[in-house]
Amino acid sequence: MLATGHAVPDERRTSAEIERELGLDDGWIQHRTGIRERPVVSDDEATSDLSVTAARRALDDADLAPREVDLLLLATSTPDHLLPPSAPQVAHRLGLSHAGAVDVTGACAGFLYALSMADALGQTRGCTALVIGANVLSYRTNPADPATAALFGDGAGAVVLTPGAEGRSALRGLHLGADGSAYERIQIPAGGSRRPMTPEAVRQDAHLMQMKSGRAVFRSAVETMTRAGEKALDDADLTTEDVDWWVPHQANQRITERTGEALGIPPERTVSIIERYGNSSAATIPLALSLTAEERRLTPGDRVLLTAVGAGMIDAGAVVAWDSGIPEE
Repeated sequence: MLATGHAVPDERRTSAEIERELGLDDGWIQHRTGIRERPVVSDDEATSDLSVTAARRALDDADLAPREVDLLLLATSTPDHLLPPSAPQVAHRLGLSHAGAVDVTGACAGFLYALSMADALGQTRGCTALVIGANVLSYRTNPADPATAALFGDGAGAVVLTPGAEGRSALRGLHLGADGSAYERIQIPAGGSRRPMTPEAVRQDAHLMQMKSGRAVFRSAVETMTRAGEKALDDADLTTEDVDWWVPHQANQRITERTGEALGIPPERTVSIIERYGNSSAATIPLALSLTAEERRLTPGDRVLLTAVGAGMIDAGAVVAWDSGIPEE
């Protein structure tokens, strides 16, 4: 079974506002990214708050009680604290008293990595899992840097994954990849063991996200996400003609368009929410799934291709049979 839920802050920040603050031409951001506005948290909201709301809605959608959940995986790059992980707090607030809970740090591909782990444990251990992607990136972007200020927003999406009949996988196809040679293209330099957080690091804005060579990131994202989709389809023994919906990571509308062209998936079968929600990293795919399900565009038996690429560089692709508890013909 796949059930979904999502949460986005009430406050929104428009691209026009950011353009005025940065002295950019009108329409500069939307032309390059496809983003018109993005939700941003208020001062009293954090990643765990968005996660709890999205998760509760997913549990309601699945008609599951908290005691029926065995595992919670939270894909995030912006935990409430560097230590401890945020997942145990989210589980506690949800009343998952007997569930395991841990963060998964996989940048924009983190949700698909977490989904694959949950699916594997569902097959081998019979676990019912709650998989959340959530980020508060508005605190991690440099407001003076168009490369990051233009792109990122805040949000959360959640999926409930229950074991299929006779250990059947919810994922019909899967690809997980990484290219550490491109490790430094997108990063937050300070705050880890390589470069501790110091007053000097903060003065240099090293605690905020940096993107080196936007053109290289764009080109690599298209090539890598295309390959991830192709490999996931090959693993499922399917072609793009068999795909009902493609839900890519919402990085940039032009990346989505170029990747769709390379995969051969037309816009009418592509889910795009970036115009109103921006890039919330690992949250974009579950958020897009939840919004699409809420609009009743997803029907039982639909084959859905999911693809993502992010900092690291990490990539992933998966083919999901929507509501996998219903046998395919």
